[in-house]
Amino acid sequence: MKLTLVGAGPGDPELITLKGIKALKQAAVVMYDALVHPDLLDYCRPDALKVYVGKRINEYSCTQEEINPLIVHYAQTYGHVVRLKGGDSFIFGRGYEEMEYARQYGVETEVIPGLSSSYAVPALAGIPLTTRGVSESFWVVTGTTKTGQLSQDLQKAAQSTATVVILMGMHKLAEIMEVFGECGKADLPVAIVQNGSLSEEQVITGQVSTIVERVASSGIGSPAIIVVGEVARLRELQLADLQQAIANPN
Repeated sequence: MKLTLVGAGPGDPELITLKGIKALKQAAVVMYDALVHPDLLDYCRPDALKVYVGKRINEYSCTQEEINPLIVHYAQTYGHVVRLKGGDSFIFGRGYEEMEYARQYGVETEVIPGLSSSYAVPALAGIPLTTRGVSESFWVVTGTTKTGQLSQDLQKAAQSTATVVILMGMHKLAEIMEVFGECGKADLPVAIVQNGSLSEEQVITGQVSTIVERVASSGIGSPAIIVVGEVARLRELQLADLQQAIANPN
């Protein structure tokens, strides 16, 4: 009996690791999430059982309390189970909870990390989370805690000079921006990247004081990464340089 937690990366199926692909080819059962690209299931062996256990706001989905015993059931029945999760399973992925639950029933466990959307998506959009003279560090904060409230860490992050990345926060965008505004950061640049790494990627930029209105008018929504900090301005500078180069090729 074995459980392998595999991080699928930020969305683009080419961004999964080679070790992750190897695990998919070996597994008897693959339990996958909503943010996993369907092309990754092509790596599964022909007789593998593929089980969707995604979670989405306002849609029926499996609860964690249902997923945990399912993992044990499939491991006991079929042998090797791969739990395929978007991003990295140990960054707001509840992977550790699943691993600990499986271990209680004697299931061997392995972790194969994935590229986290927290840094990969901004990078692919031309936004470095740190760069000399602009940002020395970054926070990664969840926009959704188990109580439904904003994380208390967000207030501390907003008071710092670090880049702040918020995951799963689009449904609380106005509240999140209010926290930054109350810290005197109304003019701080913000970038929001929806469907990062995919062909349908969309990027909206603005400031703490304007981003909520811009998002409303654009129709952008989840899944999306929120980046707050001076580094968000760098994308606009890159686009401006590119437009200038196109306009003045010589």
